[in-house]
Amino acid sequence: MTDETNQGIPAPEGHSGLIDTDYEIGQDNIETSVGPFGVDIHNPVFLISGLSIIAFVFYTLALPEQAGNAFSWLFSAVTKGFDWFFIGATDIFVIFCLVLIVSPYGKIRLGGADATPDYSYVGWFAMLFAAGMGIGLMFYGVSEPMSHFSSSMGGISVENGVRTDWAPLGGAEGNAEEAIRLGMAATIFHWGLHPWAIYAIVALALALFSFNKGLPLTIRSAFYPILGDRVWGWPGHIIDVLAVFATLFGLATSLGFGATQANAGLNELFGIPVSKTTEVVLISAITAIALISVLRGLDGGVKILSEINMGLAFLLLGFVLIVGPTIAIMTGFFDYLGAYLQYLPALSNPIGREDVNFSQGWTSFYWAWWISWSPFVGMFIARVSRGRSVREFIICVLLIPSLVCVLWMSVFGGVAINQVVQDGYTAAQDAALELKLFKMLDVLPLAGITSLVGIVLVVVFFVTSSDSGSLVIDTITAGGKVDAPVPQRVFWCVFEGAVAIVLLLSAGGLSSLQSMVISTGLPFTLVLLVMCVAIWKGLAAERR
Repeated sequence: MTDETNQGIPAPEGHSGLIDTDYEIGQDNIETSVGPFGVDIHNPVFLISGLSIIAFVFYTLALPEQAGNAFSWLFSAVTKGFDWFFIGATDIFVIFCLVLIVSPYGKIRLGGADATPDYSYVGWFAMLFAAGMGIGLMFYGVSEPMSHFSSSMGGISVENGVRTDWAPLGGAEGNAEEAIRLGMAATIFHWGLHPWAIYAIVALALALFSFNKGLPLTIRSAFYPILGDRVWGWPGHIIDVLAVFATLFGLATSLGFGATQANAGLNELFGIPVSKTTEVVLISAITAIALISVLRGLDGGVKILSEINMGLAFLLLGFVLIVGPTIAIMTGFFDYLGAYLQYLPALSNPIGREDVNFSQGWTSFYWAWWISWSPFVGMFIARVSRGRSVREFIICVLLIPSLVCVLWMSVFGGVAINQVVQDGYTAAQDAALELKLFKMLDVLPLAGITSLVGIVLVVVFFVTSSDSGSLVIDTITAGGKVDAPVPQRVFWCVFEGAVAIVLLLSAGGLSSLQSMVISTGLPFTLVLLVMCVAIWKGLAAERR
């Protein structure tokens, strides 16, 4: 049933031979039904997740104060009690990816030995970045380096040149140069190897078990080597429902950040009021645009928008690099990369951390956020990565994007910090997080144009994230089908926007969005740890 170029995984008890690439086991075991509107429902994943999200929206709208208090409690309880777990688990993901790069399994090709890539490197990278970190890079490109730099510059007691209250960041009192290095190292830590390792794990698992093993493109398929036929029953249903919740709340958080930043930029440029009403209007309008992209599909919608957005993003990056202190930025890039590697062991240490503001308030939230995005980004990357070898796949998904993120933070964060240290311009330092980018651009040439480009980038990243997320959630709830009926995609696209709106309207606002990311990211971290074992088993069987 299999050949030498496409070995399957061992069949579970009750089946003979190996599972090959014709969906022989997976497709027969997925229960689907067509609803009255042509909806292809995967029971009970669609019903459980869909009804739960609808109930959540109505609860948060009906009792915003109570919901806000509950979300605040969740955030505090999870970040304080499980910061070590998030940090330690994510360290494991990085190590696992690096091992795969140098292992013999790196030669295995996703889709079989004769598979060829579906997309060029340019198109592949564009979709990867637009879906993976677009809004986050726009929101935190200036605000995070500036925040960590400001913290490192505080007049706190110093022991051997290191701040004793924030040991991993360190920072010499009044030493601007060291504060910049440590602030940038902390920023790169949150945008470098660790988040991309999370995405690479999920993407590799989905691509391997779908393209090489012939199983449906859904999260449960990755657990076939461990659970066998039970993945088609309730264990698999639970895994997929968790993936839907994690994806939806991860996307809602990003959409919330995008709306607040777009609102801040519009206020800066055109005087449009900063208010919940404006943010709701923005989310509604951009969700409507995303619906159009959903209707056009992957190649006609997401791919085109992603390539446009990447072009604009690198134009803005190049402009800031040229008109800013170019030499300082380029030398800083290598200096910051060295600082990141220097402080990486301390930053990634999960045990005995005293810097609770950083390890819990920043790192735990970030890792939960990336983990909640992993089903969405992982499945999306898997869909566009057929034909790549495992080694090529991990290098491209892990190392190259990390370097681009270092460059992005070095340019935008470096310029903003230089304005403070060299020019004494503190507007970006003093502004709210969502305004820091625009305050930094204010003192550069063509500020009105570049700020408008920044707003457009946020909006289009918003659209591509919503669109891509709808496609992925739709695939999960349709049992792995990539061509499920359009009404399902529309349903998920609308409710992504609805969840972002109701969480923003709750008493906690953006804090509520962060709380839901943390709470859904925690159980899904366990899913990813087991997924590493499944990947190793699957690759071993594939190599045999």
